[in-house]
Amino acid sequence: MLRYILVAVYLIAVNVYGFMLVRSLRSAALERQSTAAKKWKLLLAALLGGAPAGYAAMFLLRCGTDDLLLMLAMPFLIAFNAYTLFLLLRAIAPLFV
Repeated sequence: MLRYILVAVYLIAVNVYGFMLVRSLRSAALERQSTAAKKWKLLLAALLGGAPAGYAAMFLLRCGTDDLLLMLAMPFLIAFNAYTLFLLLRAIAPLFV
């Protein structure tokens, strides 16, 4: 049971971090600052599990939707995250049987 809680806490933390990255990306874009480093941080956070919140934040905050790399990579990373989560839960489930 503790392992499921740890996985849930990790996913919540990474998704909150991804949402905050999109918010900071938007504020940097509005202030006409460089956003290249923030985009790569967002992609890394999405790869580590924060893709759903990052993709949702892009539409909620209307930020980054004109960037082709983000628009193509985020749905792919959501599918990758879902598959990885499925494999992880399948791997730790037999420990409780």
